Amino acid sequence: MTTRDFMPCRIAVLTASDTRAPDDDRSGDTLVERLEAAGHALATRAILPDERELIAGKLREWCDNPDIDVVLTTGGTGLTGRDVTVEAHRDVYEKEIDAFGTMFTMISMKKIGTSAVQSRACAGVARGTYLFALPGSPSACRDAWDEILVHQFDYRHKPCNFVEIMPRLEEHLRRK
Repeated sequence: MTTRDFMPCRIAVLTASDTRAPDDDRSGDTLVERLEAAGHALATRAILPDERELIAGKLREWCDNPDIDVVLTTGGTGLTGRDVTVEAHRDVYEKEIDAFGTMFTMISMKKIGTSAVQSRACAGVARGTYLFALPGSPSACRDAWDEILVHQFDYRHKPCNFVEIMPRLEEHLRRK
């Protein structure tokens, strides 16, 4: 039986908020603590206001950066007028990972009941980079990381994981 070695990912964290600053970004801190504890590297981190064009622009910039494999955003996934992170993500996605939102909702239901319906957590792929839009609460970030992402970003996780297909995300761009 062969075992796989852990392969660390380079993960960027973006907080979408009109009110958060580096000293009180608890959700961003939660994600950084968890990804580093799992053995991954923090590639970069930023906080942007809830502006669709700014968020989409940063996502595109980070997708074009070969030193970033994954982008985790927190905040802006709700239903209010300022919640535009999901729209910004969808402006960038080439493919959506529909099951992520479903799985996140299932996990949330166990903890917050029917209030889980108010989250629009989503995920996708663009330019060979994974993108995840998580709610702005530390609890939701913990749930997404601990229940889904820590496993999918572990090359040793079977039967399959996001890391093992990373090299193939842009195979459509190769010449035949």
